[in-house]
Amino acid sequence: MTSREKKMIEKFHKATNESKPKTSLIKNCIFAFLVGGLICDIGQFFQNLYIYFGISRNDSGIWTTITLVFIGAVLTGIGIYDKIASIAGAGTVVPITGFANAIVSPAIEFKKEGFILGVGAKMFTIAGPVLVYGIGSSVILGIVYYFVSR
Repeated sequence: MTSREKKMIEKFHKATNESKPKTSLIKNCIFAFLVGGLICDIGQFFQNLYIYFGISRNDSGIWTTITLVFIGAVLTGIGIYDKIASIAGAGTVVPITGFANAIVSPAIEFKKEGFILGVGAKMFTIAGPVLVYGIGSSVILGIVYYFVSR
């Protein structure tokens, strides 16, 4: 390697290091913790509200899940969820609202390609593997449980 090539590589590394965004790990962890916790608190609020109105604990969990997925999908659709995610990072990915975001975002992005090949085909690009793993592992666990409990 010539000295000219080495200088160019050094310039490249210097330029890329200067243009990297400066991130604060502690700040990112705190925001993720706070926003993720707030999402969970909102979920707990809805569960308590449903129980207050006479819905059983099991059914209130289902309704809470539906509510949080709906809220996540609506916030993604109007562009707010992505702004929250840019601040909170993983705090918005872990709760169930992140799942709604993972389905709605590609659907919005590819809607110009039509409902079948755009929205329908691309909607599960991110969430599809999660669904396949979840369904597959639950089937396997169900079979194991069936034979163990006999």
